[in-house]
Amino acid sequence: MGRGIGGDPGEALGRFAGVLGASCPEGRTELRGSLASGTYDRFSDIDLRWTVPGERFAALVAGVGDQLGRAQPLLTARSDPDFHGSADRRLLTYFFRDLPLFRRLDLEIRAAGPARPPAPTGGGWPPPVSALANAVGAVKAVRRGRPDEVVRGLLDRGFARTGSAERACGAWAADLLRLVAAAERTGLDADPGAWALAARVRDLVTCELT
Repeated sequence: MGRGIGGDPGEALGRFAGVLGASCPEGRTELRGSLASGTYDRFSDIDLRWTVPGERFAALVAGVGDQLGRAQPLLTARSDPDFHGSADRRLLTYFFRDLPLFRRLDLEIRAAGPARPPAPTGGGWPPPVSALANAVGAVKAVRRGRPDEVVRGLLDRGFARTGSAERACGAWAADLLRLVAAAERTGLDADPGAWALAARVRDLVTCELT
């Protein structure tokens, strides 16, 4: 699958499922979210749940990013801090270099039985990178016709994450480009893929909203 904005998720979905199955043949991979409910559209994430034996949970959480990256080059990834206190659950998010930004993978990993908590494997994105993720969410919200307050909220939270006093003014394309610039000014060097992500978000805004 190329870098286009839309596209059928089937090829990427099959690749991800193959990686997970090869990493843990006794595990179980299931669809989540809009893929499971049949409400998937071209703006939807790829949401998967991977249930693995408890005794392998920590090792699989630690290694899955490398496994996925060998199958589909990674742009940036995070482990949701909200689940770091859980002994048997993680939520990992991946943007990929050669997939549309709308095709990010949200992978929930669950332990089927008692598990040893994984060692720390990184946390949430640095705030400027989170701001770029907010920008992707705002583009989705605009294209899906969400209420203005939803779009504005995503943008304003993004600006806040960059430390900027700027806020959305309602000209969404211009607002989004200002948000990308604010993230770049804040500094993206803490995440190796963040500068490329910023360029991709700018392209996304141009393709979808101008």
